[in-house]
Parts: sequence; C-alpha cells; structure tokens
Amino acid sequence: MDGKNAVLYLRLSKEDLHKIQEGDDSASIKNQRLLLTEYALSQGYRIADVYSDDDESGLYDDRPGFEQMMEDAKLKKFDVVIAKSQSRFSRNMEHIEKYLHHDFPLLGIRFIGVADHADTENMGNKKARQINGLVNEWYCEDLSINIRSVFKAKMRDGQFLGSSCPYGYRKDPEDHNHLLIDHYAASIVRRIYALYLDGYGKGKIASMLSAEGVLIPTHYKQEVLGTSYKNSRLLPETKAWSYQTVHTILRNPVYTGTLVQNKYNKMSYKDKRKVKMPKEDWIVVENTHEPIIDKHTFKLVQELQGQRTKSVHAAANGIFSGKLFCADCKKSMERQYARRGDRGFIGYICKTYKKQGRRFCESHSILNEELEQAVLSSLKEEAGRILTENDIQELQQFETVSEHQEDLAEQLDILRRQVDNIQKYKKGAFEKYLDNVIMESDFKQYTEQYDRQIMELERHIQALSGTADRLVPADDTDRQPGGGISELAESAWMENFKNYINIEKLDRRTVVGLIDKIEVGKDGELAVYYKFRNPCQN
Repeated sequence: MDGKNAVLYLRLSKEDLHKIQEGDDSASIKNQRLLLTEYALSQGYRIADVYSDDDESGLYDDRPGFEQMMEDAKLKKFDVVIAKSQSRFSRNMEHIEKYLHHDFPLLGIRFIGVADHADTENMGNKKARQINGLVNEWYCEDLSINIRSVFKAKMRDGQFLGSSCPYGYRKDPEDHNHLLIDHYAASIVRRIYALYLDGYGKGKIASMLSAEGVLIPTHYKQEVLGTSYKNSRLLPETKAWSYQTVHTILRNPVYTGTLVQNKYNKMSYKDKRKVKMPKEDWIVVENTHEPIIDKHTFKLVQELQGQRTKSVHAAANGIFSGKLFCADCKKSMERQYARRGDRGFIGYICKTYKKQGRRFCESHSILNEELEQAVLSSLKEEAGRILTENDIQELQQFETVSEHQEDLAEQLDILRRQVDNIQKYKKGAFEKYLDNVIMESDFKQYTEQYDRQIMELERHIQALSGTADRLVPADDTDRQPGGGISELAESAWMENFKNYINIEKLDRRTVVGLIDKIEVGKDGELAVYYKFRNPCQN
C-alpha cells in the first residue's frame, strides 16, 4: 500500500444493543474500532480520523458522525473509508447508490467493508453490494413492522411507551411502562384545572405560575427530576409558563388515568417525519394509572373550552356566560346596561327581543342581583333535599385538609431542594474563583445572581410555611365504615354536589359544575336545569 489516508466509520444501533445484552458484543463500538484499526494498519493505511455514531439507525444519513465524515470527504481529507461492513455504513439502498456508487467515485474515495468484503475498487462485486443493500433494507423494513406490531400490542395492554412522562407523573422504577403520580407537579396540575374552572384564562394562569416562580415542565424535569428531557420547541432561556403549556395540560386525558397513544406515526420506516393518525386509529385505554383529575372535572373543563366563553374571575356579569337562555324563544340572554348614570351592567335581557323586537319574543329580562340570589337559593334548596346538616359537617371535615397539607409539604420540599442546589452552585463559583478559573468580577456577578434566586425561593418557602401552619389537621376517626357519607357517596349527584355545599356566594366554578342551563320567563321566573335532575322552578 502507498500510505493513503484512511478514516474509520463506526456505528451502533438499538438493535445492536439488544445483541450485546444477549452476549454478542462483536458489534460494539469498542470492538469495531479494534477490528478496523488492526485492518487499516495491516494494509499500510494512515488513520486520519475516526467517526462514530452511537445509537443511530443505518436507515438515515443525518447521523452526526456520518455527516461530519461526508463534509470532510468533500474537503479531500482522506482517500479511504473503512467500516466493519456495508450495513454499518448504511442500510438504505438509496444511500448505497448515492454515496458508494456516485459521490465517492467522483471524490476519488474508496469504501471497504472488512467483514463482508465490500470494496468499491472491485467492480466485480458491485452487484453483490447492491444485493446486500436490498437485503439490509428488507431487514430494516421487516424489523420496523415487527417493532410497530409489538408497540401496538403494548399500547393496547395499557403500557406507557412515551420517552418522557407527562408533567404530573413519573415512571414507576419497577415498571417503566407504568406511570406514578409526582405529587408536587400533580398539585400544580390540579391548581391549573381549579383556576380555569374559577374563570381564569389560560394566559392569566400562565402569568400567575410564572410570577410565583413555579418551574415550567421542561425545567422541572431537568432540574428537579434530573432527567435529560429536552423540548426542541423551547428556547433555553425560556423560564415563563405559556398559554400553550396550560392549554396542553387542560386538554390531556392522561390526567384522568387514561392513555391515548398511537396518535402519530412515522411516514415510513425510511422517513423520520411523523403524520397524525386518524382518530379511529388512536389507541385509548382507561384506568391504566392513578388519576390526578377526576373525569367529571375533566369533562367540565372540556365543555368550557368548547363553549369558548370569555369569563372573568369574580366578575358578576361573567359567571352565567353560556348558561342563561330565554324560556320562550330559547335564545341566549344578553347583558343589559343602565340607560342613565354610568350606564353600567345591571342584568340580562332576551337577545331576540333586544335585536328584533316584540313581534318575535316578549321582553324577558332579569336584574343580575336578583338572578344571583334566586340561583343561590335554588342551590341551597337542592342541597337541603339531599344533605342533612350532619352530612355537610362530616363532608367538610373529611375533605381537602390532609390532601392540601400533603401538597404543601411536597411544594416546600421542592423549593428547599432548589435552594440546596443553588447553594452548591454558589460554593462551586467560590472554589473556581479561588483556583483562578473565573475572575473576581464574574464571581461577584454569579454570587449576586445566586443570592437573588435564594431570597426569592426563601420568600416562597416562608409564605407556604405560613399557610401550612394555619391548616387544621383532618380528623376522620369518627367516620364509621358504612355510615351516612358512604351511602350518599353512591349517588352521582351527591358526588358532584358535595364540592359546592354551604355556598355563600356564587362563582363560575359552581355554575359550570352544577348547572346545565337557566331559563328566564317573561315574569322573571327561573327554571334551573341541573346536570343530574329535572328543572327546579323559582
């Protein structure tokens, strides 16, 4: 040999890893390097460089090591490419033709496959190389079909196959295809749902979480859970919650214990691009893991989003949005404003009458204050029908306190861990300053930044600690199995109504949670249609 420059190309894929686990490590990167180095030196080649792709499929040519090798080939940095076999170089017949039989000859580059004796300098084995290329591609196609079939079987069995868990969950360490609740993140998910039902918009919820210093899901997974998760759509400097993040959480049925998978599939085994599958091809399995949001609440949130109503938290003219109708023409009621003075909002009037006049409908109208009082009285009357005073006290005692304490404890733990991490960064900066790795100005800048972050976290810790101290521990020792509450819990109406007992003031969540619609008669009479009962007249 004339001492030509040669490069070694090494590749390992997921399929090879499976073989290595079974005891055949001949395909490992280490052994490929040893084999190719020994071959190159024995043939008198100078090894100019080594390119390696770990966990990369041979079907695609966007492998980092492969791409760098092709760039260097154009710069004439070497004369020969040596791989263990042609399949290590590529398993795509189109790429075999493009690179081995077109680009390399034009660049004056020779390809050698050590194990399968592929050699572009030997025109006699071109047909053999092409046949091997087809066989390798068929292998990938069959493998892809088999893998997809196995994946679908696992999906139908209710196994989670995502690479990263949805925010609010973590992978079960004993079964990576099963989801467990991450209590801190789950408390944020519950809060998002509660705020939305209270009338807060998605953008406003995002602003509130950002202002409180709640880590966005991506940073939470990286900094707290310690995963390598990356969001390709997110800029590294992004720290604020967005409308889209809240929107995604509010629409994801995974929080009800339901897995929806097979929504996207690759266009083909040779193309990484994904297409959305028809809804009938989605694989939906219920009750695969513990829910964070109950199905009734999730359904309410979906209904609210479908209505596309613009409600405002604690604004009296917004809590009945999408629920108020004329008893005669059945059209929605519109806001009515005073004709004199500040012309402020005073109540509601029939939309048909307001726009088309008495010929089409009567003048149905009601003052907002009267409407609120009438609906509030109706709710209390309905509560009296199904709940005794003792039941109400027991329910209030039984609900929320211990769960809220648990969430607060989890939040405090997360915040304290963040403080500990920043203290470590601060200590590290000091050590680098002492070792003259960073300048004094940089050290001061880092220290000031870390101190600000610690102060902000300590403020949140203090506020949460105060809230936790004010909570009264729940005592359920007096609750007897099979008692009145257990019997009442069998009623779907009771299960939904108990969240709104002892109401003093109406809010958007109460109206949305219990009421299907309210019809206003021409004399101001109301018919309140509850979601589980016949209409109640007032």
